[in-house]
Amino acid sequence: MPPDGRVPLARALSKLGITSRSRAAARIRAGLVSVNGKVVLDPAHQVVPERVRLTIEGAAVRRAPWRMILLNKTRGTVTTRHDPEGRPTVFDALGDQARGLVAVGRLDLATTGLLLLTTDTQLANRLTDPRSAVVRRYVVSVRGEVTDADAARMMDGLDGLHADSVRVRKRSRRESHLIVELREGRNREIRRLCAAVGHEVTALKRVAFGGLELGGLAPGAWRIVTREEVRQAFG
Repeated sequence: MPPDGRVPLARALSKLGITSRSRAAARIRAGLVSVNGKVVLDPAHQVVPERVRLTIEGAAVRRAPWRMILLNKTRGTVTTRHDPEGRPTVFDALGDQARGLVAVGRLDLATTGLLLLTTDTQLANRLTDPRSAVVRRYVVSVRGEVTDADAARMMDGLDGLHADSVRVRKRSRRESHLIVELREGRNREIRRLCAAVGHEVTALKRVAFGGLELGGLAPGAWRIVTREEVRQAFG
């Protein structure tokens, strides 16, 4: 993701909650979308959504006011606006509140816990940029006993992946519970790290993102995050 917040035009329309990316691309190719008063036919045309005037068939695309929501994502929901397999999405869970929101990163289908969504696409890009090194904290349950040597290997790095911190809260021959911190959040990173040291993840829950914590928020519930909280949590 470019540091100045540029994204393909089709993605920008999808991020703004106007339509799916594929439908946006079709409208663009049909000559129905203008950027700053000029028709654009290329869905890959780069724009900064907050800095351009977008219209579809002559109607201005209205941006939602600044908002951020902290959702306790439930197992079995996907972090996409439209799912081709028809699975429930986090946007379905938010209903009308989802308009204009984009997810700040993703949690996979089986992962639960803290997910941020915002109307501020530049902020979302900054928080997920690896250079920002925002800490994500997870509670992890795995099969089998995780040794101190296993934890050290996960922090040292395996197959190009590594955890910034691994703390074993509880262990037995049957199951171990861990607190794991990451600063990049690559695809299925914790599951892959645990598998690399011989342990299958049975439960994975994100409990903190930067200075924001899940706390006692019930599964499926959400709350508004204020600008002041964002400033304190991320600087």
